[in-house]
Amino acid sequence: MAGKRGAVKASLNNVPTSPRKMRLVADLVRGQKVDRALNILRFDSKVGSEYIEKLLLSAISNWANENEDRKIEDANLYIKEIFVDGGRMLKRLRPAPQGRGHRIRKRSNHITIVIDSLNPADADNTTSDNDNTENEN
Repeated sequence: MAGKRGAVKASLNNVPTSPRKMRLVADLVRGQKVDRALNILRFDSKVGSEYIEKLLLSAISNWANENEDRKIEDANLYIKEIFVDGGRMLKRLRPAPQGRGHRIRKRSNHITIVIDSLNPADADNTTSDNDNTENEN
């Protein structure tokens, strides 16, 4: 996706949890560094944290494959974007009194994570301005 820019994306589709519940977990880790986000997700009791933790590990692996010449520890990875969209909805009927039926909607969602490095790859190639100064005497 964006090996030259440094940002890498990972997505997970049709997670069997409502988008509203998953957004609560996504809001906890949005903008956090990857190490801190993994600790938050590991010790969170919500169901969605397991799915987001696996997806974050997948995004880290994708970043490592795109940037084989750089170390993960030196890159200062952080979660640039994370968003949860609604997925397909299974519609079911539950029996109700007097011959009626109540509709039950079993929701699912799609999660997308974009991680990026705080240290860009071009930081190693910087030159100092002292080499280009001229003497005006």
